[in-house]
Amino acid sequence: MNLLASLVVPIRFIAAAGLSTIVIFPVANAATPSELLSGYVAQAGSPGVPERGRQFFTSRHDREWSCSSCHGAIPKQNGKHAATGNPIAPLAPAFNAERFTDSTKVEKWFRRNCNDVVGRPCTAGEKADVLSWLLTLK
Repeated sequence: MNLLASLVVPIRFIAAAGLSTIVIFPVANAATPSELLSGYVAQAGSPGVPERGRQFFTSRHDREWSCSSCHGAIPKQNGKHAATGNPIAPLAPAFNAERFTDSTKVEKWFRRNCNDVVGRPCTAGEKADVLSWLLTLK
């Protein structure tokens, strides 16, 4: 459920109760990996397939790099940027609780990395596949 949908029922309840003051605490793009996956699945119109996500993640797509070039074939540990050598925290959410918790950051990095890896934006289905695979890593 997205943030807006989760607020609709409480706001209607408050209005029906005749309360005039509403306090909304900022949640700034907060999400969970499962919520993000649900959004990609809805956009794609089909579920993410973990094995397809693993294959996408480790393939080079006729380009110089794959996702695994920087994140590792099984991204449970720190990775290293292939060009700069800068460290990259684990990508799998079970090994890094901050991963896939801010939809703005997730979209920023999908946009940058998909351009590097496949030379175009990733589809919602590709994002769903990759995230569904990452969520299987324990």
